[in-house]
Amino acid sequence: MDLASTPEEEEFRARLTEWLAGVLPALPPRPDPLDWPGRRAYDTGWQRRLYDAGYAQVHWDASPARRLIFLEETERAGAPYVGANFVGLLHAGPTIAAEGTAGQRDRWLEPVLRGDEVWCQGFSEPDAGSDLASLRTRAVRDGDAYVVTGAKIWTSHAEIADWCELLVRTDPDAPPHRGISWLAMPMDAPGITVRPLRTLAGSAEFAQLFLDGVRVPVANRVGAENDGWRVTMVTLSYERGTAFVGEVVACRRTLAEVARESRKNGSWDDPVLRRRLGALHAEFTALWRLIQWNVSEAGATGVPGVGGSVFKLRYSHARQDLYEAAAAVLGPDALDLDRPWSLDRLSSLSYTIAAGTSQIQRNIVAERILGLPKEPR
Repeated sequence: MDLASTPEEEEFRARLTEWLAGVLPALPPRPDPLDWPGRRAYDTGWQRRLYDAGYAQVHWDASPARRLIFLEETERAGAPYVGANFVGLLHAGPTIAAEGTAGQRDRWLEPVLRGDEVWCQGFSEPDAGSDLASLRTRAVRDGDAYVVTGAKIWTSHAEIADWCELLVRTDPDAPPHRGISWLAMPMDAPGITVRPLRTLAGSAEFAQLFLDGVRVPVANRVGAENDGWRVTMVTLSYERGTAFVGEVVACRRTLAEVARESRKNGSWDDPVLRRRLGALHAEFTALWRLIQWNVSEAGATGVPGVGGSVFKLRYSHARQDLYEAAAAVLGPDALDLDRPWSLDRLSSLSYTIAAGTSQIQRNIVAERILGLPKEPR
């Protein structure tokens, strides 16, 4: 991969920087983090601005360099992150683009890019968690629809979503990794109950999802029936490989702020703490290089590879280490939830579980990259 920018890429950077400088001061105030309807309106409004300016599709752009430039410059300018559009824009949309039919791409992709429709993720189940092959939510074919019954948990953004990327078991007699299908379920269908889950940080971005005879058109199945495991691997490749990219840029900015606070309050005089912050700087620099490799691979092959699991594993722990270091800099003030980084420290605990636990990522790295024997089951 050539990391040097071309004149066209530098022109893209300059045009984007100029546009951000003009549009950001006119944005309305960010809503309360606990106000999810307000956050949906704010995040989709930002997505519509990106769409109107021609930047909405940059996450799906064939040019990895342009995507990296977009992430660097939007984060540097303090622009809003994807927020409520996370699932639709960063892994449901790319999955449909890669695996959907022409009709499905026409139906679902444009509303995601315009910010008109928000997606949630219905993968995890109460007794399965990251072990997706153990999912038990059933979908029984009835004419031109599937009748779906079961329960999901940790369903991201379910409260405010229009669609759900849903994994269901369509052949209960098949081996665990077969007999699964990937459906696009309308969240206003009868039979769906959404019960928000309050997290340690006070947010309710997750929910339990109860499905009681929900009818989902067969036409909403992405990929072949019982081929959902393969389609899911495409989704997870995007989720683990590229969906957290912008957050790494944000973490690098936070680390610089933590270092400034450390110099200000005198904790910088502690050589152990200085080495800790230096190690984090090296870790996030390495993660950014890994991102460049993953995004470049996605641009070349169309789908991120298993290197996404390496990134997800290291990033999850680096994020936790960052906010633990921030707490060390703050000292007793870290217990004050109104101080910067306190809520981020609490939410960082979820990152070694979200998008597949660290144990799952280690298995993938061991088996698919290092070629080690499979875990006994």
